[in-house]
Amino acid sequence: MGRPGCYGRPVVMNLRERVADRIILVTGASSGIGEALANRLGDAGASVLLVARSKDKLDEMKRSIEARGGTAFAYVCDLSDAVDTQRLIDAVLTEHGHVDVLVNNAGISIRRSVAKSYDRVHDFERTLALNFLGSVRLIMGFLPGMTAQKRGQILNVSTIGVQVNVPRYGAYIASKAALDAFSRVLAVEALSDGVKVTTIYMPLVKTPMMASTTIYQAFPMRTAEEAVELIVDGIVHQPKRVATRVGTAFELAYRVAPKALDRVLHAAYQLYPESGDKKDQSASPTGDAALFQRVFNLVTRRVKRR
Repeated sequence: MGRPGCYGRPVVMNLRERVADRIILVTGASSGIGEALANRLGDAGASVLLVARSKDKLDEMKRSIEARGGTAFAYVCDLSDAVDTQRLIDAVLTEHGHVDVLVNNAGISIRRSVAKSYDRVHDFERTLALNFLGSVRLIMGFLPGMTAQKRGQILNVSTIGVQVNVPRYGAYIASKAALDAFSRVLAVEALSDGVKVTTIYMPLVKTPMMASTTIYQAFPMRTAEEAVELIVDGIVHQPKRVATRVGTAFELAYRVAPKALDRVLHAAYQLYPESGDKKDQSASPTGDAALFQRVFNLVTRRVKRR
């Protein structure tokens, strides 16, 4: 028996059955969720294609996976760059012929309000370049091989922010929402091609990307290893979407009472600092932030009971 996953299902043996001898490409593989996922896949018998910008870290991961008996290949690439991404696609297809599973995990997050972004449209451009266009280019590059085999899966790591409409994350959430919309269309078009499309609405995760945002210490955060269980569930069971109960509850609440939820989120917007604000560099959450956390948890419990 495998150990229980995030939904109480045994996942370890099932993961091996699903991915053994499959070619799986993981972006953002040099740290955080991507690193944890790549290790899980390598240990489960997949041929893991590690993609990130850090050559030294990728080489270290490759050696580690191989030392445990796995198979891994390292590819350095800046996925926000169209030319570099096409170079990666060409190299992978030349060396492996196809990709069975594509995990679009790499991403950049910017926390800045719209009011502070009037002269920073480039924030939206660079976020879209990686989170949306980088993923779309990889999908376009590897989808033909999947449809030719009548088999394949694309997993896009999105964010709970798309469900909750978290303030100050307009650029980040917009880029993930664009990928969500594209994925829904793709899932319809690829239905008869044997290609599954899965979106993972990732909750708060303690990764290097979140390290500078000490304000989040007021909220429960998953480790990268815990977060990987959501992606493993997506790979094993191939659902349309994988989400936490909290994210789904807020999504439902927004449909039922959007104005009430807006007021709660507006309170968060007023309490939480901008990126680079000195308040955000404090070692512990402010009193206001801690208070909002309690209010947030209370609202969450009430939403979940509806």
